[in-house]
Amino acid sequence: MSKASEEASRQLDRIVALGYPDVADMSEAAFRALARPLIAALEHSDLGRNILLVPTRELVSPESLIARTSINRMAGFTTMPPRDIASFLPQDGFTPPEGPFYLVVDPHTGTCYVNREPDVARKLIDSDERLPLTLEEGLAIATQHPEWLLEKNGFNLLGSRSADGRVPSIWMSQNAPRLGAVWPNSRHTWLGNAYCVARRGVSLFP
Repeated sequence: MSKASEEASRQLDRIVALGYPDVADMSEAAFRALARPLIAALEHSDLGRNILLVPTRELVSPESLIARTSINRMAGFTTMPPRDIASFLPQDGFTPPEGPFYLVVDPHTGTCYVNREPDVARKLIDSDERLPLTLEEGLAIATQHPEWLLEKNGFNLLGSRSADGRVPSIWMSQNAPRLGAVWPNSRHTWLGNAYCVARRGVSLFP
């Protein structure tokens, strides 16, 4: 197996153990089968381990996923109602690749954009030729790398936005991951603005 396929398989094992097949209302075998084509495509890829395996919201709705994250046995939480979470949709240009799963390449919590208003950070990310992460991708970071919230920083997810203009955010609160939201003109010293360098679906591999 390549490094990328090993890492994607490890991440798949983790979300299966966290009950994602139940959220998707299918068996574990059926859930794993949906990821198989993408993982197989990675066998001949030169991508390394710095990737995120992301299930689309059509497969796994994001409303309940923060509760499946944890740090030091402290479960993630949110005070937002499910309909509020579901309202954060990918912005134009950040629609995920087709397929039940896709990859985020070189994800970052956006430490270099800490304490920047989301609208300002978005312009900086664009000028740096990077891609802001969406809600689903931020949840994937909190699921696969919860320690980043401690070792690096919390983060805004500028690739998603609600109709009223808010952007979703994930940070540490009460010693646990918390999903919340901020206004586009607000700044917080503890929040970066997360980004990646590429998204890859199974159709984008040769």
